[in-house]
Formats: sequence, structure tokens, C-alpha cells
Amino acid sequence: MSLATKPIYCVSRAGRFLFSKTSLVYRNAPTVSVLVQGHNLFSTSSVQLNKQAINPRPDWNRAVSEAEKIVGYPTSFLSLRWLLSDEIANIALHLRKLVGSNHPLLKTAKGLLNNGRSSMQAWGLIVLLVSKVAGHKLVDDIEIDKAAGVLHSQRALAEVTEMIRTSNLVHKGLVNIYPGMYPDDRTMQDMTFGNKIALLSGDYLLGNSCAELATLRNCELVELMSSAVRDMAEAEFVGERDKQNQPLPSPGLTEQDWTLRSVLSAGSLLGKSCQGTLKLAGHGEELQLMGYRFGQHLALAWQACLELEPFTSSAGADGQMSFTLTSAPVIFTLQHDPSLFEEIDKGRENIDDVDYSKIHAAVMKGPGIAQTKELQRHHAQKALQELEGFEENDARKALSNIIFAMGEI
Repeated sequence: MSLATKPIYCVSRAGRFLFSKTSLVYRNAPTVSVLVQGHNLFSTSSVQLNKQAINPRPDWNRAVSEAEKIVGYPTSFLSLRWLLSDEIANIALHLRKLVGSNHPLLKTAKGLLNNGRSSMQAWGLIVLLVSKVAGHKLVDDIEIDKAAGVLHSQRALAEVTEMIRTSNLVHKGLVNIYPGMYPDDRTMQDMTFGNKIALLSGDYLLGNSCAELATLRNCELVELMSSAVRDMAEAEFVGERDKQNQPLPSPGLTEQDWTLRSVLSAGSLLGKSCQGTLKLAGHGEELQLMGYRFGQHLALAWQACLELEPFTSSAGADGQMSFTLTSAPVIFTLQHDPSLFEEIDKGRENIDDVDYSKIHAAVMKGPGIAQTKELQRHHAQKALQELEGFEENDARKALSNIIFAMGEI
């Protein structure tokens, strides 16, 4: 299958995405598959939905709870099986020593335990729901978890997905310590100790995920998930950064740049996990790619929804919630008012030097929020369209409820 258009972004290695004005192409050697053909992935035009789909938005926690009942058990990486392990218990004890310091690892740990939309439990849950919505073919009965209606290997993959994502978040908690950064010895010791815990615990989770993946004895799946890990690493090198490797927007930043960063950091992992779970069930390439597209669009809609929270929720009033300077609302606002780059330039050394309250106020007044909501609706609708390709059942309804609970559809 040949490429139809000249792409805007082209990374030649296998397993990479090529972005073009008319298609999103996914390469996974030796084949090339067109994922979104004839559609503008970056369009944010409003979408007319089926009237029956426009119901009062379901509560997020309820949607997740009902979905967990369908797969038979809580799917979170933070389950008793992990919380009672000696390694995790030791990490928790070491984390207590960081209480009172400003190390970012504490914020990461708090986010993992948070029962909100950013909770990691939903990633594994979505993979299992995709597993159940499609069913399985030509599989021995011994491989089936009859209580959940999925394969044991699919359950393992769901945990691998959560471990990979969690390890990536933990590794992001590393602080780039340079000479003279912390004149106070106590602060220096806290930050150094926090870095050791972040590095070792992240490596532990990533190592366990690799070991778990190897037990599935599927080389194609290992290659697929390995490419997702590579994508997440590459996302850390997209665009400008401050000394702590925090992303900074640059003049000319567009929606395509946001999509590239979001696909690499989140969409790739969720999309390939959904594709991989269908591969384990013996489904054909067409259904696998449908699962990939669903996971990718869901991740992009999810990302847009999370980036809206600091500007739309009561907790984010007056800039009380932290937000990323490369989030969609900020990017759209900068396109409308480039003069804000004068404030952002103050963060070239350290983004903490930026007046976030000023940026927050500009976003609230500008078109960024409305455009991000349109972006979120676009990808949510794309995910729902892919979902329609699967048979109607309880798992499919649960996935729809999660999408509707995510934000305004």
C-alpha cells in the first residue's frame, strides 16, 4: 500500500506515524497501513451526534465502576496484588522520607492515587473492555478467564499497559540537578534521594512490564509494545524545553504539533495496547487497526479533556491548578495572542519564572477553551465511530459511557 500524500511530519523508522493533510499513516514494518484515510485528523469542525447519544453526562466514577463490573474485577495497577508486594511496600516507605520536600515524585504519587479522570486504573480497564467487546477466536479454553470473559494474556497486557504508563510518569519525576541549583545541603539531599527513588521505582515497573510481556510469547506483540515505549521516550524530545526538560511553546506552534506530542506520549501506548489485545485474541489486521484507531482517538480526547480542567473546573479557578504551557488551550490562545510569548520567554531557564496567573487569565478570555472543547469533541466522536464497528454488547456500552463521562461530547 503506497502513501497517498506528502506528509507534514515524517519520521522514517519503522513503527512511526506520518502526518499528512489527508491521512494518518501508521508504519509497522514490514507492512504500511492507512489508519485515517480521506479525513483531516486535525480538523476541529463541530460534529453532529445522534440525538439518542445526547443524554445527561454519566458520572465518571460510576462509569468506571460499572465498567469494572463487566470485566469482573478492578483492573488498576494499584491493586492488592501489587500493593502487598515487598518492592512496592519499600517504595512507599522511602516516599514517606520525601514528605515536606518539593520533589516532583510526590506529586506523581498523589496523581496515581487520585480517583479522578487522570487515574491510571482506566487505561487497563479500556484495554480489557476492548478485549471483551471483540471476543476471541480459536483459543484454548484453558486460556480463558471465565469470570471476566477475557484471556489471561489480555489481562496481563492490560497490567503491562498500566505499568509502562506509570513507569513513564515516575521517570518524569526526575529533577535535573546542576551545580549551584540548591545551596542548602538538606534540600540537595532530598532532591538527590528523590531522584534515586524515581529512577529505581520507574525502572522496576518498566522491567516488570518487559518480563510480563515476554511471558506472553508473542514476538509481534513485543515489537508493537516496544515501539510504544520508544514513542513515549521520543515525546520528551519534541519542541523546546527548559533546564528541567519541561516543555515550552515556540512561535508557530500549531494543532498538528499538539497532536504529534500527544500521540507519542499517550495515543501510541493506548492505541497499540488495544491493537495488541485484539492480536492476542486471534482477530484479523482490519479489526486490530480499528482497535488501534479507537485507542488513539480516545487518548487524544482524554488528553484534551485533562488539559481543559485547569480552566473549566472549580478547582482550577484563578489558576489554582497547574497546567502545561504546551496544552491545547494555551496553544490556541497563543495563536490568537502571540504577545504572550514575552511572558513565556521568562521560562527559558525555568518555567517557574513564568507568571502562570497571567497565562491563565489570557486563556480564560481567549478562544482557547472553546477550540479545545471542539478538539476534544472531534476525537471523542472519532472514537465513537470506531466503536460502532464492534458488535453491540455491555462492554461497548461501557466504553461509550466512559467517553461521554470524559467531557462534553
